[in-house]
Amino acid sequence: MGVPLRQQLAVASYLLKQKIGGVKKYPLVLMLEPLFRCNLECAGCGKIDYPDDILDKRLSFEECMQAVDECGAPMVSIPGGEPLIHKEMPQIVAGLIERKKFVYLCTNALLLKKRIDDYTPSPYLTFSIHLDGMKERHDTSVCQEGVFDRAVEAIKLALGKGFRVTINCTLFQGETAPEVAEFLDYAMELGVEGVTIAPGFSYEHAPQQDVFIKGNDIKELFRGIFRIGKSRKWKLNHSSLYLDFLAGNQDYNCTPWGNPTRNVFGWQKPCYLLADEGYAATFNELLETTPWDKYGNVNNPKCASCMAHCGYEATAVEDMLKNPLKGLLTAIRGVNTEGDMVSVPTPLAPQSSTLAGIPIKVESTH
Repeated sequence: MGVPLRQQLAVASYLLKQKIGGVKKYPLVLMLEPLFRCNLECAGCGKIDYPDDILDKRLSFEECMQAVDECGAPMVSIPGGEPLIHKEMPQIVAGLIERKKFVYLCTNALLLKKRIDDYTPSPYLTFSIHLDGMKERHDTSVCQEGVFDRAVEAIKLALGKGFRVTINCTLFQGETAPEVAEFLDYAMELGVEGVTIAPGFSYEHAPQQDVFIKGNDIKELFRGIFRIGKSRKWKLNHSSLYLDFLAGNQDYNCTPWGNPTRNVFGWQKPCYLLADEGYAATFNELLETTPWDKYGNVNNPKCASCMAHCGYEATAVEDMLKNPLKGLLTAIRGVNTEGDMVSVPTPLAPQSSTLAGIPIKVESTH
């Protein structure tokens, strides 16, 4: 894991405080989504399918600070849309750093070279740059040629100026384990702090539905990646048990409240990925009025294929807190890539069973 010790200690302290206080539902990462407008139209994106009047909306600096103070999470991920389009983004980031929040500013990097001098290197600020693979794969994913080269140029520029930089990688249909391994090798050569990697979620509003990996194909792909990775030194920004979950070795349900979303409509129910389930006016209202037992991979067909870290990393971290020896052994031995996978029932209709996951979350998805 490439997360600096300062951040690990701050997050651990926050978790301990919640545990001692007996808090049952609490956030670890706030998904602060101040706009939906983007300068790309990616095939697997479900965030830009809105009319212009919605795409033109912005959360103000004051609204962003109110959301952060209301939520209280120690980490804030700023996705979009493309955050660097937002004219108040430097002020928003500065306000978060002043509050000692660890900020992951998620960007496709097309504007980073132009805007980078608006920001100052800080242990609290990370540019999380979107790359979905090597050049051909990434440019196909974002539906525009030349984006990979510009993103790599921006990564090198940001690193050269002393910024923390991570890569956010989403995997889609047609990926192979050797291709992903080549990309992770390349990311390490670039010198980034770490890589966040997860399968794409099948947004209902995505322009192309045939790009998503589903079911056991996801687990087989990750087993192949981790099989190769046993001889590599990749820095992946995930807990060992989340990676074990991706490989089909853990039976988890998601923890949506660990990663709440505030966007131009309000507090999104139940999570960053499902956009048609309603909104709350406040964070407390989100916690108290969202019917959490309607969601999760065993409760709701919309969630059936989801293995995104914005929901399951939280559950994996909670499992590590409850079973530290299991987490430690997985970290030491590596992810299991052989044998039977755990089976997860596919829901035919929403049910009323209770979510098994308990709060938490580390880092974001874009």
